[in-house]
Amino acid sequence: MTHDHDLVLRPTPAQIEAALNPPPGRTGGDLVVETLSGLGATTVFGLPGQHALGTFDALRRSPLRYVGLRAENNAGFAADAYGRITGEAAPLLLSTGPGALLSLAALQEAAAASAPVVAIASQVPAAGLGGGRRGYLHELRDQQASFRDVVKSVHTARTPSQIPSAIAAAWESALTAPHGPVWVEIPQDVLTAETTLPVVTAMDATPEDVVPRPELTAVAAHLLAHAERPVIVAGGGVVRSDASGKLRALAERIDAPVVTTFGGKGAFPWKHPLSLQSWLEDRHTTDFLEDADVLLVVGSGLGELSSNYHTFAPRGRVIQIEADAGKLESNHPALGIHADARLALQAILETVGERTDPTAPERVAAVLGRVRDRIDAQDLGLEQRVVAAVREALPARAPSFWDMTILAYWAWSAFDARHPNTMHSAQGAGGLGYAFPAALGAAVADPSRPVLAVSGDGGAMYSLAELATARQYGLDVTWLIVDDGGYGILREYMTDAYGEATGTELTRPDFVALAESFGVPGVLTTPDTLTADLAKSLATPGPSVVVLPALLRMFEPTHL
Repeated sequence: MTHDHDLVLRPTPAQIEAALNPPPGRTGGDLVVETLSGLGATTVFGLPGQHALGTFDALRRSPLRYVGLRAENNAGFAADAYGRITGEAAPLLLSTGPGALLSLAALQEAAAASAPVVAIASQVPAAGLGGGRRGYLHELRDQQASFRDVVKSVHTARTPSQIPSAIAAAWESALTAPHGPVWVEIPQDVLTAETTLPVVTAMDATPEDVVPRPELTAVAAHLLAHAERPVIVAGGGVVRSDASGKLRALAERIDAPVVTTFGGKGAFPWKHPLSLQSWLEDRHTTDFLEDADVLLVVGSGLGELSSNYHTFAPRGRVIQIEADAGKLESNHPALGIHADARLALQAILETVGERTDPTAPERVAAVLGRVRDRIDAQDLGLEQRVVAAVREALPARAPSFWDMTILAYWAWSAFDARHPNTMHSAQGAGGLGYAFPAALGAAVADPSRPVLAVSGDGGAMYSLAELATARQYGLDVTWLIVDDGGYGILREYMTDAYGEATGTELTRPDFVALAESFGVPGVLTTPDTLTADLAKSLATPGPSVVVLPALLRMFEPTHL
């Protein structure tokens, strides 16, 4: 029998000596950066602020790499992308009040996309906590209240000795499936107070696996093996749990067609005979999914976009595998399996019988043919050429980050991501300004390959300041800006709904000249030269900007 005290590691004499004689001059801020290092962090994102100076001063004495952006929401987007690319928690260091609040949009995107971000913010001095109004700069009555509905968990350290445990608990929460952002607050005087506590060493914050119940996976395996028309919907959870190999093995074992959601791009090979690709905003795909007698939904809540704007009405049995218990059966009755996608797919693979259906590839090809015919009938050659040009220029394993722009809406349906975890967009929460700062975070996470960011001119205006960040750190990001003179997708929505648009036309800078003023090379391209210009920029180390003046249109909606 193992007792708890048997698991406690005995310190060595050298460790005891170090603990008894910590270096002088350390503060609560040192406990923050030591804890992050002990948890395995190597990089932190953020911006300094008056109340957070104790933490930022401690960075000087830390091996952590600091990447500073020019606005807190952009720092949050960069941390989000770092978490998506590495699968590790990304620390985000913030100040109090306005600086903290500016990160909310980024944390909402991280929550919607299940990106593990550990936001560590300062607070007013401890005497000001609890709702009193003492007149501190940046003071909020209850700063946590602004974040509690967005993040997975909230943690507070009111004394230096509480700092390591608070950050470790937040770290574990961020990395427990489903991943997500968490919030830690530490008062200014706690961060600046000198401490004689020992240096924080390795911390254990290993998350618990979300394991499926075996009786549920046994029923799922039986239903799939005996289905007449099984279909699989693969969501972002398949990508995040690194389950694409198991997904393919299951699909091939039971000859089940697979459609990937916009968040699940790359989870299944685009040109596989069983691939329905990602045409979720198409009634032909919706009809095919509704006709399935058993529909396996893995890592998706079947939300608005994945359900063709809630017009999808399944007629067969639904099996839903989801790590977020709150999303189980939230939109459709199902055999709900609360589990990590990889573990659940593995359990089903261990028991599912083989099923053969030689007609499945033919039925898939027929649906894709009808989708192609519908698109081809709408005079959208320019849009398809631009999507194809981006795909041709982008190396197969290079990650891409897409803002909420018409080209991204096309890419959700029509872009071949080629590999899992290579295509990311802001469709989780739908905010503007995501692509470029997120791409910077990805370049920090993996400098071995170039990164592409795609924005419209409206979304680009949110992130122009980060050209300075790209230049300062020499990050290998190519930023494609599609300039259509305003908020193009809103222009379409309003014109369709009301006959004309309001507030969508924008005055823009000369993006090429602006980029060059930051010391970032820029080029003005055309649809005909886009592939060559993008490929050249992606092949050239360091940041670059490619501007494409083009008025793109969306394909007609088919959810009615």
